[in-house]
Amino acid sequence: MKITYLGHASFLIEMNGKSILFDPFISGNEMAKEIDIDNLKVDYIFVTHGHQDHVLDVETIAKNNPKAKLVSNFEVVSWFAEKGIEGHGMNHGGKYMFDFGTAKYVNAVHSSMLPDGSNGGNPGGFVLFDDSHCLYHAGDTALTKDMELIPMTCPKLDIAILPIGDNFTMGYEDAAIASDFILCDQIIGCHYDTFPPIKIDKTKAVEHFDKKGKKLMLPDVGESISI
Repeated sequence: MKITYLGHASFLIEMNGKSILFDPFISGNEMAKEIDIDNLKVDYIFVTHGHQDHVLDVETIAKNNPKAKLVSNFEVVSWFAEKGIEGHGMNHGGKYMFDFGTAKYVNAVHSSMLPDGSNGGNPGGFVLFDDSHCLYHAGDTALTKDMELIPMTCPKLDIAILPIGDNFTMGYEDAAIASDFILCDQIIGCHYDTFPPIKIDKTKAVEHFDKKGKKLMLPDVGESISI
């Protein structure tokens, strides 16, 4: 499994020969200006919730990849269906086996509204797994005890992507607690530094995890991590 950071909460996951794009907010992110969305080749676009900083480039990337399937909650999938984008709707607690492996849609504590003000449904996160690997992308969320259900209902996590920017989501202190809840010591941080309210001290964040015997990875945009 290869994980490439595309800025903010956007990641490209390569899993069993398939490319899975999470929450594409790239063209509107100055920090990701080196990423050319027209060159992205994807098989799936996963969307955790409807906010613009998670769906901005869905339509463009889907049109560039006409065979790609959108996966999100029912409301987000229905909204994009009106734009001619094929999707697979899910809801909390449900899982589905795709050709790359299994995806489970899990709870997140946040809000969700689509760019035109339409109902974005309830926000969530995704756990992706096969016989060898298991990854959790939390989406935008506060710290929640529901995270303790993930190791009870999914395979052991190899790595988790957690928001750490505070203000709109949990900060890195709560993310460290979340790593206890999900029983995962290898964390990739996201949803930080993109906007002034979510600027963080990255050194302090990494040190906070280090003191708990955990690893917080903050890759550069375009950098990949393999597990």
